[in-house]
Amino acid sequence: MISGETIDHDRLFKELLSAFFHEFLELFFPKLNRLIDPGSFNFLQQELFSDITVGEKHVVDLLVETRLQGTKGIILIHIEHQARSEKDFSERMFIYFSRLWQKFRCPILPVAIFSQEEESVQDGILEMKLPVLEVLRFAYYPVVLKNLDWREYLQQDNPVAAALLSKMGYRSEERVWVKLEFLKILTRLQLNLAEKALLTGFFETYLQLNKEEEKEFKEARKELSPEEVQELEKIETSWHKKGREEGRQEGHREGRLEIIEEFARKKYGQFSADIKEELQKLSCEQLKGITHALFDGISWEEFAKMVQEKSNKD
Repeated sequence: MISGETIDHDRLFKELLSAFFHEFLELFFPKLNRLIDPGSFNFLQQELFSDITVGEKHVVDLLVETRLQGTKGIILIHIEHQARSEKDFSERMFIYFSRLWQKFRCPILPVAIFSQEEESVQDGILEMKLPVLEVLRFAYYPVVLKNLDWREYLQQDNPVAAALLSKMGYRSEERVWVKLEFLKILTRLQLNLAEKALLTGFFETYLQLNKEEEKEFKEARKELSPEEVQELEKIETSWHKKGREEGRQEGHREGRLEIIEEFARKKYGQFSADIKEELQKLSCEQLKGITHALFDGISWEEFAKMVQEKSNKD
């Protein structure tokens, strides 16, 4: 893990799942994913819930509207990410579920992704009982990454599986091999360089080799085929070397430009030459803000207006 930096874990997971939501469902909910209309994903604006009893405000991490094939009614998929243990988390999931049901009145799939370092047992159940009666039984679906065996995901050419290897259950002496297998998957995925850079950035945030491990990794890398080595060199040339040798900020800037364009095309089905020209004028920090807004579910009109306003201020 990167030291000396404050990591926005929720943001990292949100960016990963927003860019590869279909692949996330295919990985953890394959039966449901086969029933969903693949062109119906709509990332909604974050829902803000106020707790008037204690004066706190809460925002759901990710809320996606979609529909089943051959149907008109919508379903919601609500995902929360947890990087640490929280005593009343199940209660919070139930409150979110209740508020969403109150507003949308449609089927809701509540999912929680647990990424804390320690292994844990999460049954995803909240119960309320009287001595002789069951009043409530609420269930959400927990994905506890540390409880997953990383080896079981090596044959799945799935970008979400590849990135999440860094948070799954592995021994300290396996870190080098986890990274090697991540890179092998990366070379097989039919993705553009910006998408591969997003996956690499996520992975290396959580699994960064020390000096001794880097030496071991160089030896282990000899196991890669010539084709795999060639593909890795393309990724490193386009992202890592550009970021390190030509200036890290500029490397990140170009990567963000590609990510914004790719995600906008997926989300809105359009991306004009004028928008691209305006984005080219912006700094890395401004592009970062636009990226975050995109993943927060803004509309095309809000996106275009934000780009224009930031460009005019420049």
